[in-house]
Amino acid sequence: MPRRSYDHYCAVSRALEVVGDRWNLLVVRELCAGPRRYSDLFADLPGISTDMLAGRLKDLERDGILTHRRVGSRSAAAVYELTPRGAALRPVLEALAHWGAPLLGERRATDAVRAHWFALPLGRAVAEVVPKGTATVWIGDTALHYVITATGLSHHDGPAPAAAHEFHLDIATATRIATGTAALDVPPPNGTMDGQE
Repeated sequence: MPRRSYDHYCAVSRALEVVGDRWNLLVVRELCAGPRRYSDLFADLPGISTDMLAGRLKDLERDGILTHRRVGSRSAAAVYELTPRGAALRPVLEALAHWGAPLLGERRATDAVRAHWFALPLGRAVAEVVPKGTATVWIGDTALHYVITATGLSHHDGPAPAAAHEFHLDIATATRIATGTAALDVPPPNGTMDGQE
């Protein structure tokens, strides 16, 4: 199916023609931490149908945002990962997360939540207290880690092999930090900061 066009000679409209469809940026969000299997993407995008996910993955691959490769001894499983062009969307997602965090409000009964969804909005808070190095953030039982360098910040699944700092948060605390209503406490070097209530 041909991609729909706004027919505007405008960089924003051209970008939206590629990533503006429903679910596209959320697929990119899921891949920011590294490669994911189809089943992982489907599990962490509640509300998407299998047909919709397959279509979005195909479209994003066609547009050079992601790629997939076979893994395993029999190459039966595929993982999807961002291309350099797709990874360049991270600052866009960070800006959207920062802009959207105040809109979170109270969690509705129908709202799904995954701890790793806080990775982007928490990144700014982590970088403020850890200007360089690695930091592991635990949100409940989910661990992710940040690598902060002079050129920017990235996040990855799981704890860092040798994190300089470690934070332990619950969802409520992570929400307050993400929305800016609470600050992330500065941990001692090679220390742990417990932010759970």
